[in-house]
Amino acid sequence: MNSEELPEPRWLDTDEQKIWYSVAYALNRLPAALDAQMQRDAGVSQFEYMVVSALSMAAERTLRMSVLAEYTASTLSRLSNVVSRLEDRGWVRRTIDPTDRRASLATLTDKGWSKVVASAPAHVNEVRRLIFDPLTKAQQRQLGQIAERILKAIDPSRSATARDMTGEP
Repeated sequence: MNSEELPEPRWLDTDEQKIWYSVAYALNRLPAALDAQMQRDAGVSQFEYMVVSALSMAAERTLRMSVLAEYTASTLSRLSNVVSRLEDRGWVRRTIDPTDRRASLATLTDKGWSKVVASAPAHVNEVRRLIFDPLTKAQQRQLGQIAERILKAIDPSRSATARDMTGEP
């Protein structure tokens, strides 16, 4: 589609611009704030923690690498590099999926489990401080619904949600 075929943009009004800039700024600042906390308190990046945390919640602490990449919103290449570092630390073990030899599985080791258990309290305190404490219960529910709607707009076919990771219906 060339520029002559594009529809006229639906420009943001003043209120929408203010909301968008607030959302964009928060989305840019939040990962850095969480990463700083994880580096300070646990010596790992937020992304590394997301990987081991996702594995800690999975059945048998194991996920296919492709599923883990989806849960962490990562490419397989980036995930593979991070999992290699986690393997070097003894936190994750990679094996071939016996049901599909083309796929790899990532499994959280006992040492990795211990790292998650040690890191989780400070992480959850920071998540609570930054996300939940400033909001009422109603706003928290709305935030969850808003996030789901935005994620569905980004990828209407997405199969994994945050609820999938926690086992919630």
